[in-house]
Amino acid sequence: MSNRGRHQSSCKDGKKTLRYLESIKEVDAVIIGLSIGGKSIGKNKSAGYLKLQREEKSGFKALLQTSKGVQEVFIKIKDENKKEFKEKIAIKFI
Repeated sequence: MSNRGRHQSSCKDGKKTLRYLESIKEVDAVIIGLSIGGKSIGKNKSAGYLKLQREEKSGFKALLQTSKGVQEVFIKIKDENKKEFKEKIAIKFI
């Protein structure tokens, strides 16, 4: 599965997180959005940290902390597997 979207680049830790997301069986696609330089998800969040923002009809909108700021990400999920996906993300990024 390849990343889709206009923006294909991310930092090393961001790419690790994107590869992790792609390896989850419930994920159909990972779409990289805009990067916002100089911003942070929150205190003490290192590069590669993922924060789910909200649930959409076809997946989740999330923010990815990179070494240069924040990157928007959309994670397309199979409808019946949203609960399992949220559990895996909660274990990895808490």
